[in-house]
Amino acid sequence: MAETTQIDAQQAPNDSEGAVSGRHDSVRPKLRADAADNRARILAAAREIIAERGIEVPMTAIARRAGVGAATLFRRFPDRRSLIAEVFATQLTHCESVLEEAAADPDPWHGFCTFVEDLGRMQIEDRGFTEAFLSAFSEDAGIDEKRLRAEAVFADLVERAQNSGGLRPEFNPSDLLLIFLANGGISEAPPEHAHDLSRRLIAYLLQSFEANGQRAGRSLPGPSRMGIGEVFAAPQ
Repeated sequence: MAETTQIDAQQAPNDSEGAVSGRHDSVRPKLRADAADNRARILAAAREIIAERGIEVPMTAIARRAGVGAATLFRRFPDRRSLIAEVFATQLTHCESVLEEAAADPDPWHGFCTFVEDLGRMQIEDRGFTEAFLSAFSEDAGIDEKRLRAEAVFADLVERAQNSGGLRPEFNPSDLLLIFLANGGISEAPPEHAHDLSRRLIAYLLQSFEANGQRAGRSLPGPSRMGIGEVFAAPQ
């Protein structure tokens, strides 16, 4: 880097200096390509291993999965928060679009139910999603504007669903955290059962949220094939 700076600083380079500069120019695209490749490998490895093991996976484990050194990883992402934010950028963008779509539903109770169901599914598909979602919309994550926007949209959806008579008046927007925590435990279940268990739990929760015990046209999914013995035998 220092050599390139000295060359660039010359006012009238001679032919040999021009040759050196040309060699540096030819190297730069390769360096940029290598850096982009390393970044892509780190992000792919991080998405994969966080989905498997959760958000607290060591940064060194991500580097090993990506096939890069720890120094390379920390050059690209100086701390865990910056890496997690990048890893979950797509999921969080999708989460925002799901919320906006739910808010645009002419039936606010239906929109509320759809939003909760979609978030539950996303949570089960990626073990790190719960922690990433909650941290991304926390005051410490550095994205207050996005957090406040999401909170406002969801609070408005809740109010409209309550005014429509679909959602019970006791529901508070902060109760979304209860849904996340309850459904998050199911992500620890064997993968072949997790989706069925989650759908049934979410259906139970939505029924409990309905005003006057109405059913809103949502039937309860059948019980999981997972037996009681398997529940107690599952790793804690």
